Amino acid sequence: MPPSLRPLIVGNWKMNGLRDAADALTDGLAARAAASPAGCGIVVCPPATLLSVVGESLRGGEVALGAQDCHPAPSGAHTGDVGAPMLADAGCRFVIVGHSERRADHGETDALVRRKAEAARAHGLVPIVCVGETGEERDAGRTLEVVARQLAGSLPADAAGEDAVVAYEPVWAIGTGRTPAPADIAAVHAAMRTALDERGASGVRLLYGGSVNDRNAAEILAVDEVNGALVGGASLDADRFWAICRSCPRG
Repeated sequence: MPPSLRPLIVGNWKMNGLRDAADALTDGLAARAAASPAGCGIVVCPPATLLSVVGESLRGGEVALGAQDCHPAPSGAHTGDVGAPMLADAGCRFVIVGHSERRADHGETDALVRRKAEAARAHGLVPIVCVGETGEERDAGRTLEVVARQLAGSLPADAAGEDAVVAYEPVWAIGTGRTPAPADIAAVHAAMRTALDERGASGVRLLYGGSVNDRNAAEILAVDEVNGALVGGASLDADRFWAICRSCPRG
């Protein structure tokens, strides 16, 4: 991991959490971060119903607030959607866009993901742009091709530095308990880093996601060009998520 890129650990709560559980989880995480800094940036992305609750608990602390999606338009007749200005107003600093579950469940294309990422950046949010291949694409030997296409199509052309993040999440690894071998993760991240360097975006952090937990985090975070992790289920447990944060290599 280049020394200039501070690791980033992002917890994606997905469609989980009610107020009492969110309060307990956030308070526990914030207390751990205040007592013993982890040496990495930390973000939690609760569902939209909990953004205000979690944001209030995190206000002024070491853990940043993120959202799980945003609409490409700032406002308008888009029932059920949330615009980037609303997220910023709620205290968000990050937003996940293009997660494979949204690509699959809602038919999101690379072009739509790019528009969402552009909207996020226009309103001061850092988009976490997700890419990753399905099991069928992996078995067909198309991993690098698919990831390259998604990266080129989903990341805004002028993204650079810390104003954007890319998360590689192989679809077949999400929530399954399976992860690629470290060498396979390294190959994908190396290809993404080369592509970013060629477009002048060398400062963009590259996260790995897909069944990251407190047992495998240290090995994954030690892989070249892995600048952090996007964590699903394990982020719903303060002890496990904090253990992942503490697994980040220290300079």
